[in-house]
Amino acid sequence: MGEGGRASGSRTGIDFEMQVSGAEAATSYAYKASLIGSAHRFELTEEGLSWHIGGRSGLWRYDEISAIRLSFRPVSMQQHRFRADISHKGGGRIAILSTSWQTAALMAPQDNGFRDFLIELHARMAKAGSRAELTAGLGRKTYAAVLAFLAVLAVAMAGLLIRALMIGEFAGVLFILGFAALFAWQVGGFVRRNQPHSYSFDRVPRALLP
Repeated sequence: MGEGGRASGSRTGIDFEMQVSGAEAATSYAYKASLIGSAHRFELTEEGLSWHIGGRSGLWRYDEISAIRLSFRPVSMQQHRFRADISHKGGGRIAILSTSWQTAALMAPQDNGFRDFLIELHARMAKAGSRAELTAGLGRKTYAAVLAFLAVLAVAMAGLLIRALMIGEFAGVLFILGFAALFAWQVGGFVRRNQPHSYSFDRVPRALLP
């Protein structure tokens, strides 16, 4: 932010205003987790991560954040949704989503704001010398359970396909193949993005940012 101000002498007024606006957007973020209640608000301050959720609020120093988990969490009303779970060494945890409820029928994406805020959070934590655990995707046990379920489902669908071929139900064959293709397209991205692994502050996984 300070560098933008010092460099403004060689820029137009419009350019400088755009720089300031972008810097402010990167250090604050808000979303509505439901239609009822106020927005969850977050701000990156000099002291740490400030948050206001419902009637609760707090300020976590960057070196007190013990873990961040990034994941891809699509839902029926918004297939392109991401989540960041941030944990405090004292035991608290807060969640930040890349979407916000607007109306009963609209869950709006906030891709740019979510991405910029998390990148800036990682940068400030790194500058503060954080030793937080950085993980991407689902938990390993959850991910293994998902893979096991998909394996069972694949075997069942293969059995149905073979049976349909044997009895000459070609309409059923087409239905099964179409369903399998659609399912693989929708679930494949979820499985690929949420493969559990660790990452570093200088290599935030782009697949888990919108």
